Amino acid sequence: DRVFDRLLAPRLFAEPLLPPFPYETTGAQWIPVMDVVETPAEYVVRLEIPGIHKENLDINLTGELLTITGKREVAPEFEAEGYLVRERFIGKFARTIRLPAPVVEKKVLAEYHDGLLVVHCPKMTPAPATKILIK
Repeated sequence: DRVFDRLLAPRLFAEPLLPPFPYETTGAQWIPVMDVVETPAEYVVRLEIPGIHKENLDINLTGELLTITGKREVAPEFEAEGYLVRERFIGKFARTIRLPAPVVEKKVLAEYHDGLLVVHCPKMTPAPATKILIK
């Protein structure tokens, strides 16, 4: 479905046709969980990424594609310890989200607190309808 959505989109040349495969996780070694919420004024993207310094995060907006990448550093290991279970992921992650409509790029705001990255993407306000006079 995503491939056909990208091919049949009316804004075909405004952004890259297809990001490299796999579409949402290019070059990722792990995938953080994410929520995307729409309010009347904006789109809000929430990404759970505990243990990552904000200096290791990168957010890019190209057209309607929002890409969030980052890297979790290797946790210190102790020689005398042997892991029975190891569930914390390390390395690079990447998430690419296609927003449903254009946003105001200069007003995109990102906040990172307690392992939760929140990106606010304000919607573009449509131009008011103008009445055209017939002569």
